[in-house]
Amino acid sequence: MAAEIVNPRSESEADRTGQEGGAEPLDPFDPAFALHRGGKMAVQATVPIRDKDDLSLAYTPGVARVCTAIAEQPDLVNDYTWKSSVVAVVTDGTAVLGLGDIGPEASLPVMEGKAILFKQFGGVDAVPIALACTDVDEIIETVVRLAPSFGGVNLEDISAPRCFEIERRLQERLDIPVFHDDQHGTAVVTLAALRNAARLSGRSIAELRAVISGAGAAGVAIARMLVEAGIGDVAVSDRKGVVSADREDLTDVKRELAGFTNKAGLTGSLEDALSGADVFIGVSGGTVPEAAVASMAKGAFVFAMANPNPEVHPEVAHKYAAVVATGRSDFPNQINNVLAFPGIFAGALQVRASRITEGMKLAAAEALAGVVGDDLAADYVIPSPFDERVAPAVTAAVAAAARAEGVARR
Repeated sequence: MAAEIVNPRSESEADRTGQEGGAEPLDPFDPAFALHRGGKMAVQATVPIRDKDDLSLAYTPGVARVCTAIAEQPDLVNDYTWKSSVVAVVTDGTAVLGLGDIGPEASLPVMEGKAILFKQFGGVDAVPIALACTDVDEIIETVVRLAPSFGGVNLEDISAPRCFEIERRLQERLDIPVFHDDQHGTAVVTLAALRNAARLSGRSIAELRAVISGAGAAGVAIARMLVEAGIGDVAVSDRKGVVSADREDLTDVKRELAGFTNKAGLTGSLEDALSGADVFIGVSGGTVPEAAVASMAKGAFVFAMANPNPEVHPEVAHKYAAVVATGRSDFPNQINNVLAFPGIFAGALQVRASRITEGMKLAAAEALAGVVGDDLAADYVIPSPFDERVAPAVTAAVAAAARAEGVARR
């Protein structure tokens, strides 16, 4: 998959297309539109077709011998097609970035972007697939039918709580990795940054009490991963306050969440929970009052990851916190999923894993944290996506964990 812009239309045709149907003309000086003109990716052949001999091998009659061999030995599809090295990036367009439910067509620029990030940072080919359906059963059946062409499925920008069921049921039915990046990619990078923040302060994760704002896909996954990693305690807050077992308005997902979080039995608002907390993790948007941040424990960590407006602006957070992270690239310590998903899939595909396990995700977080090494500082608890050590480190760790957990097939 070539990560290059190829525009098959002339400039005049493209300009006219932008104004058809009464649409407002697009700003010709906006660099975002200029970059996206014609799409951000294209299919590229890996073998030459120079003459009739090449043609007879790449297509008929030579291709028939390969097809027959795969029909007789199905596992050969991984050696003689692109299946074992390509990922489907699947969305229904219901929870796109900070834009919400904008539909499948409008989601395509994001899915294309995801695909070229797979290639750029992990060497993994990926195909954007935007589905014109939002029903859980229809999405599952569609992806199951597409699966023979792919070595893995990256679910993207599917709204909660449907995303939990879709991922679970797809993984039950498929023998290739199914990974909802909005959940697990965010959780892996958050854990890596938190490990290093704890190391910088001379503490272990087991000594920390965290509060997460947001009980959607990312919030639930982060909470689960922090518990798996041995966090001292973690409470999650939604719009109605702390998710606790005594609440009668919980969905099935939140009821399960209440069962493995909030050992302290906190109730009330997010602000109440932040009093004396060591860590704030924001994945919900909104604004946290400065007084609530001030009430946190001395030497606290604030990971305010909403985009484009962090729940706590870094200028405010730095008054009270020892380490501050956001989801933005213009501040230090960016919690960016691109640090995780390319290497995670590269490692899983390398060993032809049947799934991505909790152990593989924990290994990815540990490897990512390890890249920082002795350069650890308050403004450097997580590496840059452009650090060339990131993807190889995550890939190797995930592949090793897959073999250790018995899900590798080579």
